[in-house]
Amino acid sequence: MEKDELESKFNSKTKAIILNTPHNPLGKVYNKEELQVIADLCIKYDTLCISDEVYEWLVYSGNKHLKIATFPGMWERTITIGSAGKTFSVTGWKLGWSIGPNHLIKHLQTVQQNTIYTCATPLQEALAQAFWIDIKRMDDPECYFNSLPKELEVKRDRMVHLLESVGLKPIVPDGGYFIIADVSLLDPDLSDMKNNEPYDYKFVKWMTKHKKLSAIPVSAFCNSETKSQFEKFVRFCFIKKDSTLDAAEEIIKAWSVQKS
Repeated sequence: MEKDELESKFNSKTKAIILNTPHNPLGKVYNKEELQVIADLCIKYDTLCISDEVYEWLVYSGNKHLKIATFPGMWERTITIGSAGKTFSVTGWKLGWSIGPNHLIKHLQTVQQNTIYTCATPLQEALAQAFWIDIKRMDDPECYFNSLPKELEVKRDRMVHLLESVGLKPIVPDGGYFIIADVSLLDPDLSDMKNNEPYDYKFVKWMTKHKKLSAIPVSAFCNSETKSQFEKFVRFCFIKKDSTLDAAEEIIKAWSVQKS
């Protein structure tokens, strides 16, 4: 999105903007210049920034994660969201955190108190210990913040190569552990799927039923104005065991042979 287009979405009534970097599902990592544009607009229009940075440690070669809260004038207007599930690969724990100035965090504490009320104490203790261990070895290759993105970059590149080898057009992610791909070239027979659903919804249901391969329809992430632009894209997840990726590779390659 160009600066002028983004600014056109701001006005005197704009209360907050939600930023997601690294982005899900695109995998985009915003660079310094892009974040500065967003910061400048937040300051100009006195807007809060809710920065979803749950994939902050899953950033691949050639990219760097930057926290918009560290930009001049942004700390006092930014809430930064983190996730234990994404940081330490324990998504079932449903544990995370928010970082920000007291005048914003105190309102989140009220919301927390009146919604989920609390988080399991043993999980909070485990998270604290995990942070304590890895913070002390940040320069060590074995630090989870360093080892996980290196492991996943190999899996990402494998998935990119596989999708490209069968004629699909993946968008290579800068971070995160999802990859979206244009599947329009596969052109399956979706006549047994519901007609009132977007193409990608029908496609992933058909693929799950007939190919035993699952994915997420990308238009699920879009508003009504942009759904049609992403109808031919689906999201694959590559934070999987090698045996699972092996099985997916066999399915996709066999599918390609059947088409040819």
